[in-house]
Amino acid sequence: MIEIKDLLLKFNNLLFSEEFKKDSIISVINETIGLSLESKDVEIKNNIVYLNIKPIYKNEILIKKDIIFSKLKSILGKKTPNKIV
Repeated sequence: MIEIKDLLLKFNNLLFSEEFKKDSIISVINETIGLSLESKDVEIKNNIVYLNIKPIYKNEILIKKDIIFSKLKSILGKKTPNKIV
């Protein structure tokens, strides 16, 4: 029988990995473009990054998306998001 604490540990690891992904995305965007984002501006659903920022900043991110994804791939490996919207 699975104990509740084991299930909670699995959920804790999932949440931790999502926060780590967000922090990695924020730091890579800041490093590449110089735009400082907050955690509330970034949302990850179905391995897609949704940014709640002004369109002019999104355009700058999309222009440099190849650089951003290569840096994210070196940090996150297989857990790298598929695309940024």
